[in-house]
Amino acid sequence: MSVEDTSKEEKESPAAGGDHSLEEAAEAIIFAADEPVSSDRIVEIVAEVTGQSDLTVEEVESAVERLNEAYRSANRALEIHEWGGGYRMTTRSTLSPFVQTLFVGEQETSLSRSLMEALAVIAYRQPVTRPEVDFIRGVNSDYAIRKLLEMDLVDVEGRADSLGRPLLYGTTNLFLEQFGLDSLEDLPTLREVEELLDDPSFDEERAKLLKLDQEEDLNVDLLEEDAEEAESEAPPESASSDTN
Repeated sequence: MSVEDTSKEEKESPAAGGDHSLEEAAEAIIFAADEPVSSDRIVEIVAEVTGQSDLTVEEVESAVERLNEAYRSANRALEIHEWGGGYRMTTRSTLSPFVQTLFVGEQETSLSRSLMEALAVIAYRQPVTRPEVDFIRGVNSDYAIRKLLEMDLVDVEGRADSLGRPLLYGTTNLFLEQFGLDSLEDLPTLREVEELLDDPSFDEERAKLLKLDQEEDLNVDLLEEDAEEAESEAPPESASSDTN
């Protein structure tokens, strides 16, 4: 066997069943999944389909690396990232303008500044109560938290031991996925955020974002005021303890 044949054999993974390689099986699973798929889950699926019980997580990770190498070598538009505790198939970031143009007018409602503020507080301080979010933001956050709950970016994680036992909030796996994070440990540190804000090139981008968000933020603020006014006018007996 030549050196070239040996190298080729080393790059190919063991068969995942029949004529299919592990790369093919992993690629099909990741492509078809609606949410991030972990290496453990891929091992379970391959074992269930093929009866191959000796497959390891390390072999799956190596197969994914080989897939990404193949995509890069062939100059493909695809790549596989590990987000939210699992693998997702995405387009290369350099091709994002084409994808964004495709979905213009069909994108989900973006996060307003007020929602982003509340989400940032929850992400960095979780588990956190609504009064704590209110204190840090300096405004009532009930509307913002309700919207984040509806968007499945935030979820209830229990109740605090403090007076009234207010609800505790934390981020979800969808939050990790939407922000391209594998875990909360991947959140930028406060120092990194400060360095970004101090970057002169960021001022121009920030000005553009503020201009684009101005009208949306005004509408959101009006909705928040209406919601707060409705709550203040509601009879005490109609108030739910779950709004703490």
